[in-house]
Amino acid sequence: MATVTVKSTYSLDVETVRQLENLAKRWNTSKSGALRRAIRSAANQVRSDHHEALDALDRLQSLLALDRESARAWANEVRQERRAAAERSAPWPSE
Repeated sequence: MATVTVKSTYSLDVETVRQLENLAKRWNTSKSGALRRAIRSAANQVRSDHHEALDALDRLQSLLALDRESARAWANEVRQERRAAAERSAPWPSE
């Protein structure tokens, strides 16, 4: 099965082109191949970072052992504290 490609034009600074050429030589591929590989690698890293962040959040939430009711109570408490702080920092009414 043939691979569908899209021909595109991009403007790159000289240093980026040099780095792209070096990657292409190192990876023994064309500049287009090196660019595809770099983009895929970057995209995979972003997905990996996203999963790591979600995993960290899951670990934190399990450490806190919050059930729905505890989480709701905590959220209400924080909301009340924020409202109280906002009222304390509100400007004085004019007389």
